[in-house]
Amino acid sequence: MRSSTRNRAVVGTLVGLGILGGATGFTVAQAEPVHQQAPTPPAAVIQQPVLSIDAATKAAQAALDAAEAKGQRVTVSIVDRAGNERVRLTGDGAGPQSGESAKRKAFTAVAWNRATSELGKQAGGNGPSLRDIPGTLFLGGGVPVAAGTPIAGIGVAGAPSGDLDEEFARAGLNAIQAELR
Repeated sequence: MRSSTRNRAVVGTLVGLGILGGATGFTVAQAEPVHQQAPTPPAAVIQQPVLSIDAATKAAQAALDAAEAKGQRVTVSIVDRAGNERVRLTGDGAGPQSGESAKRKAFTAVAWNRATSELGKQAGGNGPSLRDIPGTLFLGGGVPVAAGTPIAGIGVAGAPSGDLDEEFARAGLNAIQAELR
């Protein structure tokens, strides 16, 4: 007799849980999806576009592939508008100085929204000049990435000339150009 009372208690509990679970599941299934809108930033805050990590990686890999196709050992750096490095790819055999040079070229390109080969022609002369600004490098090999405004820079260093470095940086830009529109 004791086991039948226990069985009824267990069965009753399971049935009760089943009903509760079904009702809860039904309620959840019937609920409207919640669409949360991003909060509006305060008036003193601005939002700036940033190149996604996927796009930055794609550009860096395309630049490195272009260099390797020509037998060049380079480093590729992608920086954001503030000069923070988002991606760095150092090719096999690239020189130890190429990392810092690539980063500085990338920053220079995004800061002025121009290729570093163009800027280098204007940064000469005696006395103080653009070349004195910390973190910049006015040698060919840096190109800006823009989506309405400059959002990133691609810098390549390590090839025997800035023209080659810039060719590889442009290959990186070309790889993501369609995604910037």
